[in-house]
Amino acid sequence: MTRIGLISDTHGLLRPEAVRALQGSDRIIHAGDIVDPQILAALARIAPVTAVRGNNDKGAWADALPHTERLHIEALQLYVIHDVKEIDVDPRAAGIHVVIAGHSHKPQVERRDGVLFVNPGSAGPRRFKLPVTVGRLDVAGTEVQARIVEILHTSSV
Repeated sequence: MTRIGLISDTHGLLRPEAVRALQGSDRIIHAGDIVDPQILAALARIAPVTAVRGNNDKGAWADALPHTERLHIEALQLYVIHDVKEIDVDPRAAGIHVVIAGHSHKPQVERRDGVLFVNPGSAGPRRFKLPVTVGRLDVAGTEVQARIVEILHTSSV
């Protein structure tokens, strides 16, 4: 089994709670709006990191990040993009099993036309009344389980 930690929309803030929640990951995927490249370095101390560029990622370090990434994990194809509304492929037709996106700050796990869509939510500064979350994928061959992990209770800042 491969455990993949999912994080998005850190906006320059890597909370200790997020680091703890991602411990034990075999790989980490950051779905954009990183804002501070030191976040990627800190995550890389936990596990290898794949990251895509979000609309708030600026500068030379961010220019080096792709807008999308395709990964092969065990028997599955994963597609990573910051804003799912900008997806330019038909995931099912392209053989993609899981789409990982951020941007909305709203955590979500949903199947659409046989494809699993996962938004780990936002692990950075709280926005509106949305929870502060990360996500996790457990992959075993062709099987995948996704879950959202709330890392900060809603009464916290």
